[in-house]
Amino acid sequence: MHGAAFQAAGLAGTYEARRVPAADLPAALETLRQPGVLGANLSLPHKETALGLLDDLTPAARAIGAVNTVVHREGQLTGDNTDAPGLWQALSEEGYAWEQGGNVVVLGAGGAARAAVYTALILGEQNVWVVNRTFGRAQAIAQAWANPDAEFQVVAAEAQAVPWPEVSLVINASSAGLNAPTETPLDAAWLAQLPAHALVYDMVYKPLETCLMRDARALGLRAANGLGMLAHQARLAFTAWTSAEVPAQVFLDALVPQPAAPGDQA
Repeated sequence: MHGAAFQAAGLAGTYEARRVPAADLPAALETLRQPGVLGANLSLPHKETALGLLDDLTPAARAIGAVNTVVHREGQLTGDNTDAPGLWQALSEEGYAWEQGGNVVVLGAGGAARAAVYTALILGEQNVWVVNRTFGRAQAIAQAWANPDAEFQVVAAEAQAVPWPEVSLVINASSAGLNAPTETPLDAAWLAQLPAHALVYDMVYKPLETCLMRDARALGLRAANGLGMLAHQARLAFTAWTSAEVPAQVFLDALVPQPAAPGDQA
């Protein structure tokens, strides 16, 4: 994606994938201070660990408690979180109407789940129910966002305690279903209780159609994968690094190349 973005923006730059063991994260972040390095993206399990290893955090990263983008400026490293606004944009493009209200269910309790909670609670002003296989981790998120004076709330709950008929959006922020076509984070019986207008959004994008999505569509519900979020969070990170604005379609086309038009040469 970022290679295509550099080309579209007319900039000389490269984007490299690096596998960094957890113990090596501090040293890996220090290498970002080198001249000519714009920054980096972080994925699991580094999004939360990096919080205490950077010089500064954006308000979003601090509130979410997770960093997915590191920006280098004159030797200083700032942690940002573009997952939340990327998710917001992707959900809006899928036709989710925040103004209609309704409860949001977030499946998972890691850094991606924190971004999803921030998106729904702070940006969308929705009540959020966090469901996770390890209930204690769901409770930790709910406690982190606890605010008795707020109109909206985060609740940690077992699946059976969620008011499913009042849920308008389900977000899978767990790794369940990743590269596992038959694995799902949520039994179809719970999906069957959702109202007809509900949207099921799976942050997973490998495979492009997950078991969760298939189950939702079989029940007549709308469902989408995480490609939109992936493209938009990348677009926002690229702008943070370079100040260049590149259309999201450039990133999407790099993820899923468009078929050649009739008559095009291979």
